[in-house]
Amino acid sequence: MGLMDTIVSQAEAARASDVHIAAGVPVRFRVDGKLVNLGEHVLSPQDCEAIARDAAGEAYESIAKMGELDMAGTYAGHVRCRLNIYQSMRSVCLAIRLLSNTIPKLDTLGLPKVVQDFPNYQKGIVIVTGETGSGKSTTLASILNEINLTQPDHIITLEDPVEYVYEPKMCSIDQREIGRDTISYSEGLRAILREDPDVILIGEMRDLDTIETALTAAETGHLVFGTLHTQSAADSIDRLVDVFPEGRQRQIRLQLSMVLKAVLSQQLLPKASGKGRVVACEVMIVNHAIRNLIREGKTPQIENTLATTAELGSITMDNMLVQMVRQRLITRETAIEAARDREMVSKNAR
Repeated sequence: MGLMDTIVSQAEAARASDVHIAAGVPVRFRVDGKLVNLGEHVLSPQDCEAIARDAAGEAYESIAKMGELDMAGTYAGHVRCRLNIYQSMRSVCLAIRLLSNTIPKLDTLGLPKVVQDFPNYQKGIVIVTGETGSGKSTTLASILNEINLTQPDHIITLEDPVEYVYEPKMCSIDQREIGRDTISYSEGLRAILREDPDVILIGEMRDLDTIETALTAAETGHLVFGTLHTQSAADSIDRLVDVFPEGRQRQIRLQLSMVLKAVLSQQLLPKASGKGRVVACEVMIVNHAIRNLIREGKTPQIENTLATTAELGSITMDNMLVQMVRQRLITRETAIEAARDREMVSKNAR
């Protein structure tokens, strides 16, 4: 068993979500959101390079040119991992994310019930947001796999790198990796529109060209899923619009108001039991009132509208946190720390 296989095997046994490897400290695992040392052996720069070479194989040499390397692979026989290998203070470091060996069923993730409707959408844009490590990739993989199991569609993904690998069932599925199968998100997305897709996954809606083409894809009858690193539904609208020059923002708001179906914002929080984590969500299901707010640039009013459209399945993050405290899923202290309106959550989470 190679160095990387051994580390990943130990990480899996420890229920770690991530592994950090850097010179001057031991191997560190992230367990339930906190970093813990694997033993007391302090890694040398030579140790780190040996692990990186074992992990990356022939691709390791590209780090000297680019300074870092994004990749995914399977280690310890069966554990799918996403890796970033990079240089720090002239030493090689690794950040490793352990992925689930299987794509979980959508109804097992603890998401609001309305999310189970997302695979049934026929067109439009659905955005999943949250900070790094909040479970966005797992949520999207579960949604796409539900489509794969139930509908005869053509799914194309653009990912950097490919994380979950789908086994085609009812769907035809093409997974394209940035840097290997296409130059960039924007180039790959332009090509996708000529490849007869029904469903498109964009790993990250990060630039003007990608966002513009995604809007066009949704307008022309495709179902588009994408991710953003934002903390709320309203923030997501502003992020998408603000990418464009001021003279185009009104047009983009109009387009977005017509094609946006839903925004799911999520974060992972420690369970009240102290072992494991649970997902907390904000859901915005777009209705006529929200379309008007997007079109008119009144995004600060969106949160109030979510609070009054619960019958559609919408819920604010703060209301979700209050519910989770009452259900004893998380502690009151955790909810207050994760809240946007801490005073409101403090008063109601009992």
